[in-house]
Amino acid sequence: MQANHNTERLSLLALLSEDLADPTSLHQIRHILNNMTPADIAHYIESAPSRVRRLLWELVDDDVEGEVLGELSEDLQQEFLLRMNSEQMAALVAGLDPDDVADILQQLPDHLIPKVLQTMGEQDRQRVETVLTYDEDSAGGLMNTDTITVRPDLTIDAVLRYLRRHDELPEITDSIFVVNRRDMFLGTLTLSKLLTSSPTTTVREIMNTNIQGIPATMDASQVTHLFERHDWVSAPVVNKEGHLLGRITIDDVVDVIIDDAEHSLLGMAGLSDEEETFSSVRRSAPRRAVWLGINLFTAVLASAVINLFQGTIEQVVALAILMPIVASMGGVAGSQTLTVVIRGMALGQINRNNLRWLVSKEVLTGALNAMLWAVVIGAFAAWWFEAPMIGVIIGAAMVINLLTAALAGALLPVFLKSIRIDPALAGSVMLTTVTDVVGFLSFLGLATLFYL
Repeated sequence: MQANHNTERLSLLALLSEDLADPTSLHQIRHILNNMTPADIAHYIESAPSRVRRLLWELVDDDVEGEVLGELSEDLQQEFLLRMNSEQMAALVAGLDPDDVADILQQLPDHLIPKVLQTMGEQDRQRVETVLTYDEDSAGGLMNTDTITVRPDLTIDAVLRYLRRHDELPEITDSIFVVNRRDMFLGTLTLSKLLTSSPTTTVREIMNTNIQGIPATMDASQVTHLFERHDWVSAPVVNKEGHLLGRITIDDVVDVIIDDAEHSLLGMAGLSDEEETFSSVRRSAPRRAVWLGINLFTAVLASAVINLFQGTIEQVVALAILMPIVASMGGVAGSQTLTVVIRGMALGQINRNNLRWLVSKEVLTGALNAMLWAVVIGAFAAWWFEAPMIGVIIGAAMVINLLTAALAGALLPVFLKSIRIDPALAGSVMLTTVTDVVGFLSFLGLATLFYL
């Protein structure tokens, strides 16, 4: 199987490098492409430049278009959807899970969503509308409404006969949900228990009542922590009254984990989630320009601090050589703390009860490293420039900046989150500003104090 996949991949890549106007090449590409899984098709579309992407999308068979679209990035979904009318969109999402349909529809302008919903069947429309009422980054936005429910007073034999009337079970079904007559969630019945229990046993006797339903308003990141902590494959979603709304499955949780990881990685570089490897210049340039502009402002601020001590630098040239060291060490130390804290926040481990301990631990760690490397750089600078005072100044500045970096790295993410700014996106820029300004100010300020 793997060998066949690799052969198809190499064949497709070879054909894409040829003249795409050749009908023979297009026929071969269509054949290879539509023999792949929807996820693999989406991968090759995303891995191609803009012109080739559109061509590959047009070659995808109609019966798998919807599944392929669900695997694409939000930017590409929007690009392809906006070229269709509402009837084409409805046909495209027919047969997809309601949560996938909702994700796709959310890429459309608000005025188009009702038009697409009107072209759908009554049952499908109601299911999609249920998901659409919740934020896409919440448990309600993640859930699928394709649940199988039973009453607690049924026997195992009755449940098995009920299941046999289904053509197939929903994908990733490891449990059946137990509800009362008002659809209040009561517990779960695993398929393993169902298949190994006596036919005369009732559901109430063997169901698991220890599992609590996930509130529909719970943040998606919190949902991933619950799945990781309890090793769930699927879990029920309930409203505030406890009524069963749907279920979340592990494949949706994996998507959230990947999205969060990409968000953190891109955020550290000041890039948005929509940044793609093969985004067009028209899309990429404006998105990057914003954070480059912010970074330019912070760099000018640091340069303004240096300018305050222009006279000192002119008299002691060694300061110009050494001052980047102080700022650089502070930036690295602060980034270490910042990364640890942002990770802890993402995992839901940081709260008011342990924040003070965490800050104390990071400051103490920073202090120990500050003293160690202050001695090293102080001795080196004194030997290099044959001026003991230079060594004392840079050592003292190193301690000040590393302590500041540790404190800023620990508190900045908490502060940014409190004012609803993403720490992963803005934290590194603000931290760099703090460590640069404090580093230059402490080093050049001490030098001015001792030399002038």
